[in-house]
Amino acid sequence: VVRRRLLQRYEHQPFISCLAGFYSCRWRRYQRERTEPGKCCCNMRECMFFPLLVAAFCFSLVFLYMWGEGKNDYNSFDWYNYGNLGFWFLWSLVILIVAAVLFTYISLLLVLAMCLLAEGQKLYLHWSHKIGTFLVLGFSISSLFALSILWRDHQKTARLSFQVTAPYLHIGAIAIMVFLAWPVALHAIRADKKVIQLIIVGPYLAILLFLFLIPLGMYSPCIREMGTLGPKPALIGHRGAPMLAPENTEMSFLKTIEHGGDGLETDVAISYDGVPFLMHDDTLKRTTNIQEVYPNDTGKAASFFSWDALQKLNAGTWFLKNKPFVGMGSLSKADQNQAMNQSIYTLSSFLRLADSHNKLVIFDLYRPPEKHPYRNLWLRRILDVIIKESKIKRHLVLWLHNSVRTFVQSVAPGFQHTMGRKAPIEDLLKHNIVKLNLVYTDMSSEDIRKYAEANITTNFYVVNEPWLYSLAWCSGAHSVTTNAVHLLKDISQPLFLMTPQQYSIMWILTDVTSAFLILLIFVL
Repeated sequence: VVRRRLLQRYEHQPFISCLAGFYSCRWRRYQRERTEPGKCCCNMRECMFFPLLVAAFCFSLVFLYMWGEGKNDYNSFDWYNYGNLGFWFLWSLVILIVAAVLFTYISLLLVLAMCLLAEGQKLYLHWSHKIGTFLVLGFSISSLFALSILWRDHQKTARLSFQVTAPYLHIGAIAIMVFLAWPVALHAIRADKKVIQLIIVGPYLAILLFLFLIPLGMYSPCIREMGTLGPKPALIGHRGAPMLAPENTEMSFLKTIEHGGDGLETDVAISYDGVPFLMHDDTLKRTTNIQEVYPNDTGKAASFFSWDALQKLNAGTWFLKNKPFVGMGSLSKADQNQAMNQSIYTLSSFLRLADSHNKLVIFDLYRPPEKHPYRNLWLRRILDVIIKESKIKRHLVLWLHNSVRTFVQSVAPGFQHTMGRKAPIEDLLKHNIVKLNLVYTDMSSEDIRKYAEANITTNFYVVNEPWLYSLAWCSGAHSVTTNAVHLLKDISQPLFLMTPQQYSIMWILTDVTSAFLILLIFVL
């Protein structure tokens, strides 16, 4: 019997050696110490450092979750950095990879620590891992602080994500508590004083009870009775289909139409000689080859170029070179050739294209800078293009610009007048507003319902991720503006849709199963 036990212990040593080797760089048996019953699992220095390891895990998890859920706005983040740095790079993807690597690293250290504790080994974290822990903790805290200061709306995105992911995060948290039951139970049993046992088990049980009951306070519009889900939100292509083609080009809008988009969104500037054209940026540097054609005018405002000068620029080669979106698929040879031959598109051509395919249009209008000849005539010029040149069906135009709205209503009756912010219903009806165009972080199922009762529909921008589109659908949104028409069109129902009964069953089964497993671990 003694020989068998010694043999089992010997065979068990390689596993402990691996744990201690990776965690402490103590690969040899004589370098390790076992924890005596009733004694602390580590010396005072290690006891003080272990909470930092746990804190690094928590902060890195929070940042990874927030940054991962913020994928919807990666392009906006990269565009912001482009404006500050002057060159295009997928910084958002780099940050995601770094956050994932650091979280994986700190998670492995924590798992190793839990396994060593379960094996009764004293903890000693190697100095290199301590430096790594400080780096992870510093990176995570500084990144979260930077997000809170520089990108406040990102916090709203995270809060929105909880409305669809909370039930599944709850299951994940319960699973972690089941995993932790093993080392907690072992250390509680080895403790020689009741007070120490209470200190070990008490906080664990308090957190577990909180997690068991937290679903009572959860809310998600995607947890709803069968048959109460509204129609699928219409899809409006944001600058066309910018994940498939260069933004604001004919190819981009044709791709939106090809994939069944219900509308087209764009940005309108006006050339020095009065031709309205499509351009989002103030300058032409990002989306044209101006550095090759007019190298001395790269910082010049787009509106100060004549239409003849603008026609000489290529508006597609940058797209193939920079690949502006994370996760862009490869283009076919035909699409690559088509993209390389795109030019700046006029408002007149855009409206004719939309009218011929019976698509809604919505656009941001940019007033020309000072000393521009059309500084005070730009709105009249744009209205002339809409009404007289393109002759688009007026009900297809979602008029967003708030300036001189009364004048626009008088000269162009039939436009669907749209407001870009929330306002009291009385004010909206007074100005004949029929639609709200809101940033997605303002999404509220209660507000959507309130406006819908007054026959005012809501459109949210920019919605790219399936989870966010699902939330908009469950909340009752009428339409969304998106960069990903080709992806969202294939969603047949919200991703996280379930009935209250189904959620109750999932909740109860999770709690009962986890309680049984934890009890079993403590008993055995």
